[in-house]
Amino acid sequence: MSAAPGLTRVLTRYADGRSELSLDPDLRVFVADLVRPYGLPLREDLLAEGVGHAYEELAAGLLAEALGPDEPADVLIQAFDSPDVRPGAPTSLALSRSCAGTPTALALCDQGTAGAFAALRAALAYQRTGVARRAVVVLAEQTALHHLPPEPVTLPDRHCAVVLVCETLPGEELTVRQDSGAVVGAAESAESADSVAEEVRRQAKALGEEAAVLLAAGLDVPGLDAVRVPAGQPFTGLWSALADRLPGWRAERRPVLLADFDPRLGVLSTLTLRAGPPS
Repeated sequence: MSAAPGLTRVLTRYADGRSELSLDPDLRVFVADLVRPYGLPLREDLLAEGVGHAYEELAAGLLAEALGPDEPADVLIQAFDSPDVRPGAPTSLALSRSCAGTPTALALCDQGTAGAFAALRAALAYQRTGVARRAVVVLAEQTALHHLPPEPVTLPDRHCAVVLVCETLPGEELTVRQDSGAVVGAAESAESADSVAEEVRRQAKALGEEAAVLLAAGLDVPGLDAVRVPAGQPFTGLWSALADRLPGWRAERRPVLLADFDPRLGVLSTLTLRAGPPS
Protein backbone atom coordinates (compact mmCIF):
# COMPACT_ATOMS: atom_id res chain seq x y z
CA MET A 1 0.00 0.00 0.00
CA SER A 2 1.42 3.40 -0.93
CA ALA A 3 2.05 5.95 1.79
CA ALA A 4 1.46 9.68 1.54
CA PRO A 5 1.56 12.72 3.84
CA GLY A 6 -1.35 12.59 6.26
CA LEU A 7 -2.72 14.48 9.24
CA THR A 8 -2.08 12.36 12.32
CA ARG A 9 -2.78 14.75 15.19
CA VAL A 10 -4.68 18.00 15.71
CA LEU A 11 -4.62 19.57 19.18
CA THR A 12 -6.02 22.86 20.42
CA ARG A 13 -5.71 24.98 23.55
CA TYR A 14 -7.39 28.18 24.70
CA ALA A 15 -5.92 30.57 27.23
CA ASP A 16 -7.20 33.46 29.30
CA GLY A 17 -5.35 36.32 30.91
CA ARG A 18 -2.21 37.85 29.48
CA SER A 19 1.51 37.41 29.09
CA GLU A 20 3.78 39.61 31.15
CA LEU A 21 5.39 40.55 27.84
CA SER A 22 2.28 42.64 27.16
CA LEU A 23 3.67 45.11 29.73
CA ASP A 24 7.14 45.20 28.19
CA PRO A 25 7.94 48.86 27.33
CA ASP A 26 9.64 47.63 24.16
CA LEU A 27 6.21 46.59 22.86
CA ARG A 28 5.11 50.23 22.66
CA VAL A 29 8.37 51.23 20.95
CA PHE A 30 8.12 48.41 18.45
CA VAL A 31 4.46 49.01 17.53
CA ALA A 32 5.01 52.78 17.30
CA ASP A 33 7.85 52.24 14.84
CA LEU A 34 5.69 49.93 12.73
CA VAL A 35 2.65 52.22 12.44
CA ARG A 36 4.39 55.61 12.26
CA PRO A 37 4.81 55.59 8.43
CA TYR A 38 1.06 54.98 8.07
CA GLY A 39 -0.11 57.57 10.60
CA LEU A 40 -2.02 55.04 12.69
CA PRO A 41 -2.57 55.85 16.37
CA LEU A 42 -1.52 53.52 19.15
CA ARG A 43 -3.98 51.97 21.59
CA GLU A 44 -2.41 53.60 24.62
CA ASP A 45 -5.11 52.13 26.88
CA LEU A 46 -4.20 48.56 25.93
CA LEU A 47 -0.48 49.23 26.19
CA ALA A 48 -0.89 50.72 29.66
CA GLU A 49 -3.22 47.96 30.84
CA GLY A 50 -1.11 45.12 29.49
CA VAL A 51 -3.32 43.10 27.16
CA GLY A 52 -2.40 40.22 24.87
CA HIS A 53 -0.60 36.90 24.81
CA ALA A 54 2.79 35.76 23.54
CA TYR A 55 2.55 32.95 21.01
CA GLU A 56 5.52 31.07 22.41
CA GLU A 57 3.84 30.81 25.81
CA LEU A 58 0.55 29.91 24.19
CA ALA A 59 1.84 27.08 21.99
CA ALA A 60 4.96 25.63 23.63
CA GLY A 61 3.10 23.36 26.04
CA LEU A 62 0.77 22.19 23.30
CA LEU A 63 3.74 21.24 21.13
CA ALA A 64 5.19 19.19 23.94
CA GLU A 65 1.83 17.44 24.30
CA ALA A 66 1.56 16.76 20.56
CA LEU A 67 5.05 15.30 20.11
CA GLY A 68 6.87 12.96 22.45
CA PRO A 69 10.62 13.15 23.11
CA ASP A 70 11.18 10.29 20.63
CA GLU A 71 9.19 12.02 17.85
CA PRO A 72 11.48 14.62 16.29
CA ALA A 73 10.05 17.19 13.91
CA ASP A 74 11.88 18.04 10.69
CA VAL A 75 10.08 21.28 9.89
CA LEU A 76 7.94 23.65 11.96
CA ILE A 77 5.77 26.33 10.35
CA GLN A 78 4.06 28.95 12.48
CA ALA A 79 1.12 30.83 10.94
CA PHE A 80 -0.80 33.76 12.40
CA ASP A 81 -2.99 36.66 11.39
CA SER A 82 -3.24 38.82 14.52
CA PRO A 83 0.22 39.93 15.70
CA ASP A 84 2.20 38.54 18.60
CA VAL A 85 2.99 40.64 21.68
CA ARG A 86 6.66 39.65 21.64
CA PRO A 87 8.28 42.51 19.72
CA GLY A 88 10.43 41.52 16.82
CA ALA A 89 11.19 38.02 18.13
CA PRO A 90 11.33 35.00 15.78
CA THR A 91 8.67 33.01 17.62
CA SER A 92 8.86 30.10 15.19
CA LEU A 93 12.51 29.59 16.15
CA ALA A 94 11.64 29.70 19.84
CA LEU A 95 8.85 27.16 19.30
CA SER A 96 11.22 24.85 17.44
CA ARG A 97 13.02 24.36 20.75
CA SER A 98 9.80 23.07 22.33
CA CYS A 99 9.80 19.84 20.34
CA ALA A 100 12.30 17.07 19.73
CA GLY A 101 14.72 17.37 16.85
CA THR A 102 16.12 20.51 15.30
CA PRO A 103 13.35 21.41 12.84
CA THR A 104 13.70 23.99 10.13
CA ALA A 105 11.53 26.82 11.46
CA LEU A 106 9.69 29.49 9.50
CA ALA A 107 6.67 31.75 9.91
CA LEU A 108 3.83 32.83 7.64
CA CYS A 109 1.55 35.82 8.12
CA ASP A 110 -0.48 38.51 6.29
CA GLN A 111 -2.60 35.97 4.40
CA GLY A 112 -5.77 36.24 6.47
CA THR A 113 -7.55 32.99 7.20
CA ALA A 114 -5.95 31.54 4.07
CA GLY A 115 -2.64 31.54 5.96
CA ALA A 116 -3.44 28.38 7.90
CA PHE A 117 -4.06 26.44 4.68
CA ALA A 118 -0.95 27.95 3.06
CA ALA A 119 1.17 26.81 6.00
CA LEU A 120 -0.24 23.30 5.71
CA ARG A 121 0.46 23.27 1.97
CA ALA A 122 4.07 24.23 2.67
CA ALA A 123 4.40 21.49 5.29
CA LEU A 124 3.06 18.88 2.87
CA ALA A 125 5.45 20.09 0.17
CA TYR A 126 8.40 19.54 2.51
CA GLN A 127 7.18 15.99 3.08
CA ARG A 128 6.51 15.16 -0.55
CA THR A 129 10.01 16.24 -1.56
CA GLY A 130 11.49 13.96 1.10
CA VAL A 131 12.98 16.82 3.11
CA ALA A 132 10.74 16.16 6.12
CA ARG A 133 9.33 12.95 7.54
CA ARG A 134 7.36 14.78 10.23
CA ALA A 135 6.13 18.37 9.72
CA VAL A 136 4.37 20.50 12.31
CA VAL A 137 2.11 23.50 11.77
CA VAL A 138 1.39 25.87 14.66
CA LEU A 139 -1.56 28.25 14.37
CA ALA A 140 -2.08 31.02 16.91
CA GLU A 141 -4.18 34.10 17.52
CA GLN A 142 -4.51 36.48 20.44
CA THR A 143 -7.08 39.12 21.25
CA ALA A 144 -5.16 42.40 21.35
CA LEU A 145 -4.26 44.80 18.57
CA HIS A 146 -2.16 47.61 20.00
CA HIS A 147 -2.96 50.16 17.32
CA LEU A 148 -6.09 51.33 15.54
CA PRO A 149 -6.34 49.57 12.17
CA PRO A 150 -7.02 51.55 8.98
CA GLU A 151 -10.23 49.56 8.51
CA PRO A 152 -12.31 47.30 10.76
CA VAL A 153 -10.82 43.91 11.56
CA THR A 154 -12.22 40.92 13.42
CA LEU A 155 -10.20 39.91 16.45
CA PRO A 156 -10.67 36.64 18.34
CA ASP A 157 -12.68 36.35 21.53
CA ARG A 158 -9.96 34.29 23.23
CA HIS A 159 -6.29 33.47 22.86
CA CYS A 160 -5.92 30.14 21.08
CA ALA A 161 -3.26 27.85 19.62
CA VAL A 162 -3.63 24.80 17.39
CA VAL A 163 -0.94 22.24 16.51
CA LEU A 164 -1.25 20.03 13.42
CA VAL A 165 1.15 17.11 12.97
CA CYS A 166 1.70 15.79 9.45
CA GLU A 167 3.26 12.35 8.99
CA THR A 168 3.28 9.67 6.33
CA LEU A 169 0.27 7.34 6.54
CA PRO A 170 -0.45 4.28 4.40
CA GLY A 171 -3.34 4.87 2.04
CA GLU A 172 -4.29 8.31 3.34
CA GLU A 173 -5.06 11.08 0.88
CA LEU A 174 -4.70 14.65 2.16
CA THR A 175 -5.18 17.53 -0.28
CA VAL A 176 -5.11 21.28 0.32
CA ARG A 177 -6.40 23.61 -2.39
CA GLN A 178 -6.46 27.40 -2.61
CA ASP A 179 -8.26 29.20 -5.40
CA SER A 180 -8.44 32.91 -6.10
CA GLY A 181 -8.86 32.84 -9.88
CA ALA A 182 -12.66 32.82 -9.99
CA VAL A 183 -13.34 35.14 -7.11
CA VAL A 184 -10.57 37.68 -6.70
CA GLY A 185 -11.76 41.20 -7.36
CA ALA A 186 -15.37 40.29 -6.68
CA ALA A 187 -15.15 39.04 -3.12
CA GLU A 188 -18.28 40.83 -1.94
CA SER A 189 -20.51 40.14 -4.92
CA ALA A 190 -23.42 37.73 -5.07
CA GLU A 191 -21.83 36.11 -8.12
CA SER A 192 -18.66 35.43 -6.12
CA ALA A 193 -20.63 33.95 -3.22
CA ASP A 194 -22.45 31.62 -5.61
CA SER A 195 -19.16 30.58 -7.22
CA VAL A 196 -17.58 29.81 -3.86
CA ALA A 197 -20.60 27.85 -2.65
CA GLU A 198 -20.76 25.84 -5.86
CA GLU A 199 -17.09 24.87 -5.62
CA VAL A 200 -17.53 23.73 -2.01
CA ARG A 201 -20.58 21.67 -2.99
CA ARG A 202 -18.61 20.14 -5.88
CA GLN A 203 -15.77 19.06 -3.62
CA ALA A 204 -18.18 17.68 -1.01
CA LYS A 205 -20.02 15.67 -3.68
CA ALA A 206 -16.71 14.23 -4.91
CA LEU A 207 -16.09 12.82 -1.42
CA GLY A 208 -19.42 11.01 -1.33
CA GLU A 209 -22.60 11.17 0.71
CA GLU A 210 -20.85 10.00 3.87
CA ALA A 211 -18.45 12.97 3.87
CA ALA A 212 -18.22 15.17 6.96
CA VAL A 213 -18.11 18.85 6.00
CA LEU A 214 -16.80 21.60 8.27
CA LEU A 215 -17.37 25.22 7.23
CA ALA A 216 -15.69 28.28 8.70
CA ALA A 217 -17.82 30.98 10.27
CA GLY A 218 -19.12 33.34 7.61
CA LEU A 219 -19.03 30.78 4.79
CA ASP A 220 -22.59 30.04 3.64
CA VAL A 221 -23.23 27.05 1.39
CA PRO A 222 -27.01 26.62 1.04
CA GLY A 223 -28.26 23.07 0.66
CA LEU A 224 -25.13 21.42 2.03
CA ASP A 225 -25.29 19.28 5.17
CA ALA A 226 -22.35 20.69 7.11
CA VAL A 227 -21.08 21.66 10.55
CA ARG A 228 -20.79 25.42 10.86
CA VAL A 229 -18.05 26.78 13.10
CA PRO A 230 -19.32 29.50 15.48
CA ALA A 231 -17.95 33.01 15.08
CA GLY A 232 -15.41 34.29 17.57
CA GLN A 233 -12.11 32.70 16.49
CA PRO A 234 -11.49 33.85 12.92
CA PHE A 235 -8.09 32.19 12.47
CA THR A 236 -8.13 29.12 14.72
CA GLY A 237 -11.85 28.35 15.06
CA LEU A 238 -12.08 26.01 12.05
CA TRP A 239 -9.04 24.04 13.20
CA SER A 240 -10.16 23.87 16.82
CA ALA A 241 -13.42 22.37 15.59
CA LEU A 242 -11.42 19.86 13.54
CA ALA A 243 -9.42 18.90 16.64
CA ASP A 244 -12.68 18.20 18.48
CA ARG A 245 -14.36 16.19 15.72
CA LEU A 246 -11.61 14.45 13.77
CA PRO A 247 -11.18 11.49 16.16
CA GLY A 248 -14.87 10.59 15.81
CA TRP A 249 -14.85 11.03 12.04
CA ARG A 250 -11.74 8.86 11.78
CA ALA A 251 -13.40 6.15 13.87
CA GLU A 252 -16.36 6.24 11.46
CA ARG A 253 -13.91 6.27 8.52
CA ARG A 254 -15.64 9.27 7.00
CA PRO A 255 -13.89 11.48 4.43
CA VAL A 256 -13.59 15.07 5.61
CA LEU A 257 -13.85 18.45 3.89
CA LEU A 258 -12.86 21.76 5.51
CA ALA A 259 -13.61 25.02 3.72
CA ASP A 260 -12.93 28.68 4.42
CA PHE A 261 -13.25 31.82 2.31
CA ASP A 262 -11.34 35.01 3.04
CA PRO A 263 -13.38 37.87 1.54
CA ARG A 264 -10.57 40.41 1.90
CA LEU A 265 -8.27 38.36 -0.32
CA GLY A 266 -10.92 36.57 -2.37
CA VAL A 267 -9.32 33.20 -1.61
CA LEU A 268 -11.24 29.95 -1.17
CA SER A 269 -9.23 27.39 0.81
CA THR A 270 -10.22 23.75 1.23
CA LEU A 271 -8.77 20.63 2.80
CA THR A 272 -9.96 17.14 1.90
CA LEU A 273 -8.97 14.08 3.88
CA ARG A 274 -9.61 10.48 2.91
CA ALA A 275 -8.49 7.83 5.36
CA GLY A 276 -6.83 4.65 4.12
CA PRO A 277 -8.14 1.14 4.80
CA PRO A 278 -8.17 0.00 8.45
CA SER A 279 -4.80 -1.35 9.56
